[in-house]
Amino acid sequence: MSKVDVLIRGGQVVIEDSVLRADIAVSGGKIVGIHAAGSAPDAERVIDASGKVVLPGVIDTHTHHREPGFEAKEDITTATAAGAVGGVTVSLGMPNVTPPPTTVERYRGVMAHYPQKAHVDYNMNASPTNLPEVQGLADEGILAFKIFMVEDTGRDYPHMPGTGVHNPGKLYEIMKKVAQTGRPLMVHPHNQELMDAIEQEYWARGEHDPQAYAKAYSAYNGIIWDTAVYTLLRLQEATGVHLHILHVSTRRVMKLIREAKERGQAVTCEANPWVLFLTNEWSVVEKLGPYSLSYYTPPEDASEVWNALRDGTIDVIATDHAPHTREEKEIGWTDMWKSHSGTPHIQFYLSLLLDAVNAGKLTLPDVARLTARKPAEIFGIYPKKGAITVGADADLVVVDMEKTHTITNGEVLSRCGWTPYDGRSVKGVPQLTMLRGRVIAENGKVVGKPGDGELLVPVKP
Repeated sequence: MSKVDVLIRGGQVVIEDSVLRADIAVSGGKIVGIHAAGSAPDAERVIDASGKVVLPGVIDTHTHHREPGFEAKEDITTATAAGAVGGVTVSLGMPNVTPPPTTVERYRGVMAHYPQKAHVDYNMNASPTNLPEVQGLADEGILAFKIFMVEDTGRDYPHMPGTGVHNPGKLYEIMKKVAQTGRPLMVHPHNQELMDAIEQEYWARGEHDPQAYAKAYSAYNGIIWDTAVYTLLRLQEATGVHLHILHVSTRRVMKLIREAKERGQAVTCEANPWVLFLTNEWSVVEKLGPYSLSYYTPPEDASEVWNALRDGTIDVIATDHAPHTREEKEIGWTDMWKSHSGTPHIQFYLSLLLDAVNAGKLTLPDVARLTARKPAEIFGIYPKKGAITVGADADLVVVDMEKTHTITNGEVLSRCGWTPYDGRSVKGVPQLTMLRGRVIAENGKVVGKPGDGELLVPVKP
């Protein structure tokens, strides 16, 4: 056999449910061979992965790139650079930008920002709130649609007008329309009317701090999530849409989803790093306040999330990478309802998951399934992406499972400049990220360039 472009030699390679010592041959940006260690052909470049683990590139299906419109928080280049260093090779943007991509023309306008800026492969999950535009958006090649069942009180971001729907009749109409396209519908579940009533009780007592916000959103064991998901699942059953539920965090939600899957409903779901590593301890909410919130998940529910990750009830771990400036967070110490919710995660979430593997909470095949294989299948890009297999794009991450690292604000590549994990130590660190056969990050540094990423559209059957 003639020389291949790149050989990744001697690593422990995660292939489906196994971890095997193998050599991976790459040419033309594709995996062209997986060989027993030491039996691979010669290569123009050899990457020694001895003593390391090789995973498929991470597919983050839920990244807030913030561009266009909110570049003070983040932009396409900084978000995807942080992702590249963290092992991410695909990053899908969210529609809460301005103007939100609710039409084909707007979608094209948003996507025009990407070709010269993205370090990793990309697309944008458009909003289907404009029904006559839904089929056209699907024809443009989006991977999924996204809506929020939220209207913010006390702020106008991050859940913006034009992307939010919580009226069941309108949800029904959207689901019917999206079902015709065959694309998944991502939904941020939320019972808006119920939350309006609950938060008014806190405000009447003069409680506006982060602890009050955390308690309100987790009130009655997550009643705003549970009731919203029940409605969504019943509407999915009626319309047949592929429903992808976001931010899974309560025991009842996991039970509802598990039962829906057992009935054969087209339902998948996502959990986020903050429910696993951040706001699952009350002490963190008290210490970090607005810098920790998104939402609070009691430890007993977080424990069930881990179980659901292992048994397959939860399909995907995506970041919900949500950077905001320090100024937008600081106001939350006195009024969290005026602070922008969400936390940056894309740079460090693979390290956090590898640390969880070392702690015995997950296996390496679990991580590959949750961050690569299942996202690729759900969003229509498998087998081009999502697995280490011959013919797939050579999107690979070499990780050192023995290396320890202390996360600091100083290394943050996101424009926001901070991480809620500042000072936390992890064991298990990405060492090299390869996108379509090219090394784009190595040893914590970006070595690729803006424009390395390409638009990613659904794979034709």
